[in-house]
Parts: sequence; C-alpha cells; structure tokens
Amino acid sequence: MSKQDGSDRQTTGIDVDDSTATMLHIDMDAFFASVELLDHPELAHLPVIVGHRSGRSVVTAANYVARKYGVNSAMPMAVALRRCPAAVVLEPHMSRYAEVSRQVMGIFADMTPLVEPLSIDEAFLDVAGARRLHGSPAEIAQKIRARVFAETGLTCSVGAASTKFVAKLASGRAKPDGLLVIPADDTIGFLHPLPVGALWGVGATTEQALLALGLRHVRDIAHASRETLERAVGVAGAQKLHDLSWGIDHRSINLEREEKSIGHEVTFEHDVTDVARLRSELLRQSDAVAAKLRGNGLVARTVVLKLRYADFSTVTRSRTLADPTNVGRRIYEEVAASFDVLAARGIRVRLIGVRAEQLGNGDGSGLGLWDDDDDWREAELAVDTVTARFGRGIVRPASQLGGGSAPKRDVHPFGTPDAGPASRPDQNRP
Repeated sequence: MSKQDGSDRQTTGIDVDDSTATMLHIDMDAFFASVELLDHPELAHLPVIVGHRSGRSVVTAANYVARKYGVNSAMPMAVALRRCPAAVVLEPHMSRYAEVSRQVMGIFADMTPLVEPLSIDEAFLDVAGARRLHGSPAEIAQKIRARVFAETGLTCSVGAASTKFVAKLASGRAKPDGLLVIPADDTIGFLHPLPVGALWGVGATTEQALLALGLRHVRDIAHASRETLERAVGVAGAQKLHDLSWGIDHRSINLEREEKSIGHEVTFEHDVTDVARLRSELLRQSDAVAAKLRGNGLVARTVVLKLRYADFSTVTRSRTLADPTNVGRRIYEEVAASFDVLAARGIRVRLIGVRAEQLGNGDGSGLGLWDDDDDWREAELAVDTVTARFGRGIVRPASQLGGGSAPKRDVHPFGTPDAGPASRPDQNRP
C-alpha cells in the first residue's frame, strides 16, 4: 500500500480518538540500512544500499534516499546500481542486526507482555491492558518510538488500529518515523479507497486476476458478489478477502509462533550448468536443513527444491513424504529426484535451494513402524555429536570434498543467515 520511499506518508493529528486502536504494529524504518548508518552518520544524506557489490548479489536493504531512485530490497545489485550509480554499498552485518533487534523487542516487552514478533524488525503489540500503566494507545506508541530512538538511535513507524490487518497497513502508511491511528469507526473509510493490492495475501498474480474482473479498489472487493470473488481466488480466498475488505480480522496476539519452514539456498557467482556440482550442493544443503531440524527437535513432511535460472525465472518443486523426516539423506533423495527431472532439459542455474515444510514435533511419534532411514539417522546423529564438539565442517560426505565447487556466497531468504527458520516471505520490505 505505501510507497517504499515514503512519498505517500500519512500521520495522525492530535485530536484523533485512539480508544479503540489497541492493536499496534511497529516496524523499524529501513532497519538494516539504518543500523549500518549508525556507524556511518556522514552517509545519511546519501543513497545507501546494504549488500555485496558482486553483480550476482541482491540488495539486502536500502535507505529512503536510495528508494527514491527505485531501489528496493531483493532487487539484483546490478539493477540497483544502474538505477542509482552514486549509491554507497555497505556490507551487511547480520549479528549486529540481531543484537539491535533484541534490544528493540525488549523495549516492546517493557510496555506489554503481549508482543508477537513477526521478523527481526517488526512486531504486533496488544496494549489494551497497558493503558492504566502507560496511557492511551497513541501515548504508548509515542513512548515506544521515543525510547527506541533514545536507546538505539533508530526510528520506527507505528500503526494503531482495532485489528492486526489495519494496524499493519497503517504503519506502512506512516513510514518513515511516523504514527498513524485508525479508530474502529474510521476503518472502512481508510480501507475502501485503497488499491486491491493492499489486502493481506494479494500478491501480483492474485492482483492481476482481480483487476481483470474490474476490481481495482478495496471497496470493489467489499461490494463484489461472492461468485465474482470465487472466480478470482477460490472459495476460501473469497471469504478472506471479503472479510478483510470490511475490516474483519479476529486474530489476536500469538505468543507461541510455530516455525513454518527451514531452508538453505545459495546464489552462485557464475551460472552453473554442471549437474554433478549442483547435486553436490543439494546434498550439502539437505544435510544442513536436516541438522537444523534435529537441533530444533522437528521433523518435516514436505521438502521443496528451488531453482532460479540465468534469466531470473524461478521454479519450485515440492514432494510430500509418507512419513516426516529429519534425515539429510532422505531430504536429499527427494529434492534430487525433482532436480533430475528439471536437469534432463538442460539448465543454467543462478540459485539453488532446499526447504523443509509442514514441520512437526520430532519426538518419533510420526515415524512409521519400520523406519527405512534408521541407519542414516544414526550416522547423522553421530555427525551432530562431532559437530557439537569440534565445529561444523569436520565431517563431510566424500562427494563434498575437493575444491572449486563451493558457491561464493550464501543467502538465506528462507531464514536467518545461519539457515534458521523462515520469518519473512515477502521481500520488498518497508
């Protein structure tokens, strides 16, 4: 909904009634870039891009000056530098971002125990029970913004509303460094003029389907027949969009977030056509994903292969297992089977990744009576023991020994830089 460069910024006046706006969505402003600029304040007025300068890398983040040139996160670095040749490129420091994130989340928790982190730089807060101690929702939001700035030197934007959905939209409109309160009675007036792409879950494909039916604004969704919506998005999607278009969102703060996926992926410095090298990389990633599953006491029922070709087109192939697993060999065999079908056509691969989905408790209750992977599981558990004592990389499959096959740089859109669980599916982050 909001433009990435903040040009459509909207903030709250002093006379707004915030009594019903007890759900806050707080989003740090250009978080990665802003953290980097703490060490480089002399660059604050210049376009700054966070990422690796390699032409094969992607933009991790960009400050608001760079965004005015059309630079956004997840954009190929080569494209970003063509749009903004004068940009200053700074290397990312993920451990620093995590440290600052913990500090910011601690500030949120000081205001209310009802905090639901969504990612490293954003969270929902329910402040209904904090009003007696800290004031009205708008006052609480202002106190949080002031503390974040005083203690970290960073700014954040806050949306306050009666529902999660509207609060998140409001924080996007308030960027950067603003507060926008949407009282419950003003929800429809705020929502209905917005483009259909503002609705939660409406991506590019769904947006095109809605536009093809003449549904351009949220008000069009609100007044469309159920049959029309179902033609575009199916029965379940139609109900969801209809509810959101009228501001209906019954979700409360979730204090027990479940990880949805664990994955690894790499972008190669040069396109790779060597099938053996790609299979070796799949084995490495499968082992890493499995180790992360075991380390978190999880198993996965679905494994996903992701390939991005030289022309930037991307394909994914998923396979659902009869029994859930956390064995790297099983994960590898499944993604390798998908890979072999695609490789038979000839491929030039820019990026390759492995992801585990449909995660569950790894207590063994989901395993079959006869476990075909028992021997592999014992071997991999032994590797886990060695790794815990001596560090990762001491024990590797023979196929991964030798030089020249490792990609130049890892990227991890499925999770943290250490291949942790996914936290942010979308990339053009405000």
